[in-house]
Amino acid sequence: MEFILGGIIMFGGNFAPKSWASCEGQLLAISQNQALFAILGTTWGGDGRTTFALPDLRSRAPVGIGRGPGLSQINLGRMVGTETTQMTIAQMPAHTHTAQFSPSGGGTGSLTATATVNASNGKGDENDAGGNYWATAAAGVAKAASSFSSTTDTTMAADAVTVALSGSTGGITGGTVGVGSTGGSQKLNNIQPSLGMRYLICTQGTFPSRS
Repeated sequence: MEFILGGIIMFGGNFAPKSWASCEGQLLAISQNQALFAILGTTWGGDGRTTFALPDLRSRAPVGIGRGPGLSQINLGRMVGTETTQMTIAQMPAHTHTAQFSPSGGGTGSLTATATVNASNGKGDENDAGGNYWATAAAGVAKAASSFSSTTDTTMAADAVTVALSGSTGGITGGTVGVGSTGGSQKLNNIQPSLGMRYLICTQGTFPSRS
């Protein structure tokens, strides 16, 4: 069976048969392979004066040239794709992170109160304590036997007692919001399920005619 010069096939052996060469990007002499050079040219490498290169299909999958619907343009000899990809922030899907607020300041506070009771230092002129102030007896007048009571039944004047407060109370005076980072910056594996095969190119065969 005669094969077309420059044709490529897959082969399950671990060697290249006669009239074939492995597609490993190796350089060939133009002087010894003029017919094959006429087909391949320098598409795959070489200086075009003394050498040209074979296609390198090691660890690569061939793909049809041209532009498929919704796909990128692929020209003859163009190498595309990578085994791994490092995603950027712009390429990541929308997502959220948990934010933790760490307050500063605050704590507990204390207040100190000083009460001042308004009274009259002299003889009282009212018999009813309601709405009035405490008073002392006039000079030479004896105190009553009971000046205090264990119960109450009235209130004194609104300003009978004055309370002054001083001190400080606790409160949040600031803080920080921490957003934890996650991920390990590992690259994405782009390799599809594959099976290693040997690609061969026909180096001696029928020269193809153009249709």
